[in-house]
Amino acid sequence: MRILKAQEVAQKTSMSVSNIRRMAREGNFPQPITLTEKRCGWLETEVDEWISNCVRKHHAGGKYAK
Repeated sequence: MRILKAQEVAQKTSMSVSNIRRMAREGNFPQPITLTEKRCGWLETEVDEWISNCVRKHHAGGKYAK
């Protein structure tokens, strides 16, 4: 299991870090896990699953995955 930094998630999703954090707060993106008081990260498997859901929804004619 790999934990991604915010910048790595941004590169993988082509979204800004601030947008990723906002979407996570709103429940539209996987939640980060707390590593220390000042560090958090995202499980790569959860980010990959979110991307796959976006692709499936796109192919089905939807806008984006929640």
